[in-house]
Amino acid sequence: MGYGLGVTLIAVGLILALAVQDRIDAVDLTMIGWIVAGAGVLLTLLTAVTLNSRRRAVSQATTQHPDGSQTVQRRENEI
Repeated sequence: MGYGLGVTLIAVGLILALAVQDRIDAVDLTMIGWIVAGAGVLLTLLTAVTLNSRRRAVSQATTQHPDGSQTVQRRENEI
């Protein structure tokens, strides 16, 4: 899953909601189209949030001084 599936759902949903003129008994294609498009938007947003949250690297360096004390440096890098 990812951006491709989200964009595909948005496109299919908008086509159903705005362009399809056919009628099926007991099925509202316009509402189904809006629901599918909304699911596509939600999937695209969730994909963006998850990919951005995984793009951080944490490194830690410990330095031992001659007097026995230690210094710890922690660095967070965005990749």
